[in-house]
Amino acid sequence: MRLRNGTFLTVSLFGLCGLISLSWYTAFSNSKGNVVDIYQREFLALRDRLHSAEQENLKRSKELNLVLDEIKRAIAEKQALRDINRTWSSLSDETKLKLWNVTSSKNVLQLPSIFHHLPHLLAKETSLQPAVHIGQGRTGVSIVMGVPSVKREVHSYLTDTLSSLMSELSPAEKEDCVIVVFIAETDQQYANSVADNLKRLFPAEIQSGLLEIISPSIHFYPDFSHLKESFGDPKERVRWRTKQNLDYCFLMMYAQTKGTYYVQLEDDIVARPNYFTTMKNFALQQPSEEWMILEFSQLGFIGKMFKSLDLPLIVEFMLMFYKDKPIDWLLDHIMWVKVCNPEKDAKHCDRQKANLRIRFKPSLFQHVGTHSSLAGKIQKLKNPPEEWSVSGLFLFRLSKLQITVPRRQLIRAHVLINQHVSLLCLYSLQMKSARNCHGDERSYDPLALCPIDFCSGLVNTSDAPFLAFSPLRLS
Repeated sequence: MRLRNGTFLTVSLFGLCGLISLSWYTAFSNSKGNVVDIYQREFLALRDRLHSAEQENLKRSKELNLVLDEIKRAIAEKQALRDINRTWSSLSDETKLKLWNVTSSKNVLQLPSIFHHLPHLLAKETSLQPAVHIGQGRTGVSIVMGVPSVKREVHSYLTDTLSSLMSELSPAEKEDCVIVVFIAETDQQYANSVADNLKRLFPAEIQSGLLEIISPSIHFYPDFSHLKESFGDPKERVRWRTKQNLDYCFLMMYAQTKGTYYVQLEDDIVARPNYFTTMKNFALQQPSEEWMILEFSQLGFIGKMFKSLDLPLIVEFMLMFYKDKPIDWLLDHIMWVKVCNPEKDAKHCDRQKANLRIRFKPSLFQHVGTHSSLAGKIQKLKNPPEEWSVSGLFLFRLSKLQITVPRRQLIRAHVLINQHVSLLCLYSLQMKSARNCHGDERSYDPLALCPIDFCSGLVNTSDAPFLAFSPLRLS
């Protein structure tokens, strides 16, 4: 009985162990199956990703091959152009232009470009690149002011002009404009010397982006020796006005993408206080966008504002006739083409052009230069005295001042020495009654503002502005 019970116990124990083993085996088998399924799914996903990556790699490889082919073709074309340049001087302008048309476009129709008017620019790759280029490349401003400057035989007014323009700007206005000085000379030594001087005088303005300095490539200008005389002007004057037209074109092409408006100035002017905001508000307050020129000075090409969007049209028109007429005539012709009816009389044409050319009064800029950029020419044009109110100030360089003449009209003056110009004098047009006066000597410290009474030798007050731009002597 005892043996039977032991045998039953043993059999039960073996059965229990078998059952447990079977349960473990079943659980292990199920777990192993789940792991295999997970690995299989991840493997399939990895295979899909590798396939997608391979397809993407093939696509990128094709794109890189296309880029490489373009680079090889560009290098080949550049090398071919260099080979052509070796004999370029012997080709006519017509041949150069035809060659450019063939190599520059595959289109059947050929559009005109700057190279049609100045085919010599094709000879050098750098012909349209500034030789001097200093500044921060500021864009997105309201107004870009262009100041072309050339080498003058007697006296340069450039630094005085820049001092006047920038001293009348508030901090906020300085952030909303760019002043571009265009040194319109191909003499690199001269251009570099002017640029170095401006960098020394206006480092903060250049660093902030307010002031930029450029000069043209030595290959920009065509040969002026074959110009035809016209309108009774001698060859030298024809050359001067022709080059001047190209100067304006270069400056406008450079400035057109920098701001909303472009204002053409000269390098021998002074500015009225608050001139920037006055110009900006006047432009924004126009009832329509039909205007083409806003005039802030009645003299020459000073203080003329254009919409930057109109500059390509103006430049293209100027390039077509740059050898034929001066800039002020060309601008008048543009407006005539746009609005004048040949079947109407001149008065009707003038009324139509008045909608395109709008004058602001009083003038915001006064011309102070006496020695023109044309050698030997004396330029005495000034805005009328009534254009400059009592509150308006004139600026002129003062070396010495002599006050000795009795019984002359008295003008209140101030001597200002600042960090930009060694000595400047500002005075208002407020004339006082004639009385006896005598000279005296005054001493003043740098960076100090002090009043000085001096006597004008002019009896007619309307002639006073001419005194302001004459050198004076200090005893």
